[in-house]
Amino acid sequence: MTIENISAAKNFDGWHKQYTHQSSTLNCEMRFAIYLPPQAATQSVPVLYWLSGLTCTDENFMQKAGAQRIAAELGIAIVAPDTSPRGDQVADDEGYDLGKGAGFYVNATQAPWNSHYQMYDYVTKELPELIQANFPVTDQKAISGHSMGGHGALVIAMRNPGVYTSVSAFSPISNPMKCPWGNKALSAYLGDDKATWAKYDASELMKTASAFVPAMVDQGLSDSFLEEQLLPEALVKAANISGYPLTLEQHQGYDHSYYFIASFIEKHLRFHAEHLAAK
Repeated sequence: MTIENISAAKNFDGWHKQYTHQSSTLNCEMRFAIYLPPQAATQSVPVLYWLSGLTCTDENFMQKAGAQRIAAELGIAIVAPDTSPRGDQVADDEGYDLGKGAGFYVNATQAPWNSHYQMYDYVTKELPELIQANFPVTDQKAISGHSMGGHGALVIAMRNPGVYTSVSAFSPISNPMKCPWGNKALSAYLGDDKATWAKYDASELMKTASAFVPAMVDQGLSDSFLEEQLLPEALVKAANISGYPLTLEQHQGYDHSYYFIASFIEKHLRFHAEHLAAK
């Protein structure tokens, strides 16, 4: 698989780099970012995959979260894909919450979305294979994300419990079947079959889970999307049903922004480092 390096910047003795490649899964050109810690110069390192939220690209987390200093200390690579297919030929919507920038990490089954919007397969198959083939990384993987990306991280980890050592999320869309963002996206991408929706709903998956991936969620209590869109209480109820190893912490005064993520990203990276080391 051919990739093209389009930018590079030294950062805490490691390297932040951006690449483009032609995605066979998404049928378009895609961009991703990778942070390689200084340890990667001499040995293979584990990887944390980061999934961003609505309207974001690979750049938001890498520029705003402040994760590289701790990743450099811990010897963890970070891979941040884009949030959707891109290009003039890719279907889009006038709203920010559907189409480009809003892939929701699902495999779309409905036209016109199904020809490009296969983000679940891209994140779980094509991208990791590309990373393994081109960078000094081990097969140890963890996954994390924010908002729509928190939804994606939780769903992907629970559907692939033997693949990821741990999962974490900031302000995830916890129960998309019950919120406006989720209803709009899932109905467009997947059609009317609610059984298909449930395969991409973290709360529904957590209720019936029998194989567990350690999970940590942080939520700001001043988040303007909390009550209508995020619904973290659904995750707690689901974890109580199945006995899922979920830790959810709520924080007074914090909102939905990257100020919140930057405040607690060190905790998340150290959480993943513990589980990556234990594998």
